Amino acid sequence: MTTETARFVYCGGDYVPEQDARLSIFDRGTLFGDAVYEVTAVIDGSMIDNSLHLDRLERSLAALDIPLPCPRAEIAAIQKGLITRNALTEGTVYLQISRGEADRDYRYADTLLPNFFAFTQRRAIRDTPAHRDGIAVALLPEPRWARRDIKTTMLLGQVLAKREARDAGCAEVWFVEDGMITEGASSTAFLITRDGAVVTRPNSRAILPGCTRRAVLDLCARHDLVFVERSFTPQEAAEAAEAFLTSAGSLITPVVRIADTIIGDGNPGRLTRHLQRYYLDAVLGTDDR
Repeated sequence: MTTETARFVYCGGDYVPEQDARLSIFDRGTLFGDAVYEVTAVIDGSMIDNSLHLDRLERSLAALDIPLPCPRAEIAAIQKGLITRNALTEGTVYLQISRGEADRDYRYADTLLPNFFAFTQRRAIRDTPAHRDGIAVALLPEPRWARRDIKTTMLLGQVLAKREARDAGCAEVWFVEDGMITEGASSTAFLITRDGAVVTRPNSRAILPGCTRRAVLDLCARHDLVFVERSFTPQEAAEAAEAFLTSAGSLITPVVRIADTIIGDGNPGRLTRHLQRYYLDAVLGTDDR
């Protein structure tokens, strides 16, 4: 591995070259998916909405009765340490915490110590083709367990759905349950009605409480936009004036096709464009409102 491509990761309580990182085969995250994770975007070397991600991390761990592996401030310092060591200017920081390691048994001892590892990934976050041109999303039946509000590593349903969506020429999939759209495989689903209301499903155990979703809600309040939290059907989404999705890795991405239906005129909508700009202005500190 060359110096240019060498990457440091955090594993076993220290920063190590990625080729030296080791995880036990008895880790419960590997054996049972008994783990949670978070992904934080990095722009210009700074983490975006990280306090919201750490809030959600604590909620997810508490829901599974897994203790924090170290104080929250130390987790943030480790994230920053990875960004510095890898000279990351744009991309993501991934962290994962499992219940710990023990011989395979559905039952677990309360004395297990959590395993914690983290790494960075270089990737374009701003001004991607998806941001400029919009994407298509497929509609598929909801395949996941009932506690989707916990950000666990059990992602096989999403993996299979994204493969099916890709084969259909779509970049993402929105799940449907009981006739209503829940959320994307790795994103929050939004529509904009013809009278200009921004609509997304309210938080519950049926969806993950998105951090970028929360930021959009705050932007709507700041810019006097109508924001409505309610469920909506695939038919209503197909008839919307605009649609978009949000996630840490995709920020605010226009949706220009849902299944076989073109949204609006097939181009990213005006209000979606405004929200994209508002979001970047806010996270980059250029919003003077």
